[in-house]
Amino acid sequence: MTASAASAASAAADSPVGLGGLGAPAPDAFLSVRDLQVHFPTDDGVVKSVDGLSFDLARGRTLGIVGESGSGKSVTSMAIMGLHRPDTVRMNGSIDLGGTELVGAAPELVRSLRGKRMAMIFQDPLSAMHPFYTVGAQIIEAYQVHNDVPKKVARAHAIDMLGRVGIPQPAKRVDDYPHQFSGGMRQRAMIAMALSCDPDLLIADEPTTALDVTVQAQILDLIRDLQRDFNAAVIVITHDLGVVAELADDILVMYAGRSVEYSSADEIFRRPQHPYTWGLLGSMPRLDREPTDRLMPIKGTPPSLIQVPKGCPFNPRCNYRELVGEACTTQRPPFRSVGDFHHLACHLESADRQKVWATEIEPTL
Repeated sequence: MTASAASAASAAADSPVGLGGLGAPAPDAFLSVRDLQVHFPTDDGVVKSVDGLSFDLARGRTLGIVGESGSGKSVTSMAIMGLHRPDTVRMNGSIDLGGTELVGAAPELVRSLRGKRMAMIFQDPLSAMHPFYTVGAQIIEAYQVHNDVPKKVARAHAIDMLGRVGIPQPAKRVDDYPHQFSGGMRQRAMIAMALSCDPDLLIADEPTTALDVTVQAQILDLIRDLQRDFNAAVIVITHDLGVVAELADDILVMYAGRSVEYSSADEIFRRPQHPYTWGLLGSMPRLDREPTDRLMPIKGTPPSLIQVPKGCPFNPRCNYRELVGEACTTQRPPFRSVGDFHHLACHLESADRQKVWATEIEPTL
C-alpha cells in the first residue's frame, strides 16, 4: 500500500470511541476492562494512577501492557486481583472476569477467585513468598484452599508442578526454603504456585526483572509453554519491549494512567501511530543498528499523577504538538479507532501521523 493510500485508509477508519472506552466487549473476551479508574486520595491531592483504561483479553492470548515506571501498569494488575485496600482506594469502571464483575464485589468473592480463576506472578518472588515456610508448604496451602484434598495429595501436586516448571529434583527441592533457591528458580517456583490451581487468567508483573538474559529467555519460554498447556489468558506487564515482542499477541501502551495505543503486537511494532510509542521504540537497543548509532530517548520525565497536564498528558514531552495547536494542551484526546483493531488517543490528524511516520520515524526504527 502506498503512503497516500495508507493515509486515506487510516483517515477513513478514524472514528471516536470515547475517552476510555472500546464499546461493547469482544465476543470471545474472558477479561473485559472498561473505563477503569483507580484513584488514591492523599494529603497532597488525588493520585490518579489509572484514569480511564479499557481492554479485552481472550483465553489462549497474551496481552502485553507497556509503559514507563509510574504509568499505572502494576496498579492495574493489583486492581484486577483485588489487592488494593478498600479504605485507601477509589475504584470505578468495570472489570468483568468471565461474567463476574470485580469492581465493587465483596472481598470474600474476590478471594475465592484469586488463585483459582486468576493468579499473579510478582516482580520479586523472594519478597512475595514467605521466608519462614518451605516452597512446597506454600504451594500446598494455595492448592488446598481451593481443593478439598488431603495434604498427601496436595504435596504430590506441588512436586508435580515444580517438575513442570523445570526445577530439578522436585521431590527434594519441595522442602527447601525460598532463600535456598536461585533467582531464576524462585521465579519458577512462583510460577508453579500461581498455576497450581489451573487459573484461567495469569498476570505476570515484570516476570524477568533482575534475571540474567539466559534465565530471562528460559522464563519467557516457560510462560509460553504453560499458557499453551493451560489455555490461560495471560497479561505480561513490563517496560521491556523485548519481552512483549517475544510473548504478546496484543499490546496496550499506557502513559500517565491512561491507554494511549492498543493493537496487535505486529501492528504496534510495524506501524505504531502514537508519538509516545514512537519514543519507546526509538529508545530500544537493536542488534541491526550500527554500533555508533545513538538511542533516541524521550525527552523530559513522566508527569505527576496528582497534577496530570491538561489536554493530552504527553503534550509536554511530544515533538509534534505544534502540528495540532492548542488542542494538545486543552482537550483530552478521545480513544479512537484508526483501523482494524487499532485504537489511539492522539490529536494528530491521520495525514500528519502518516507523514511523520514515513519521513521521520520509520527510517530510524
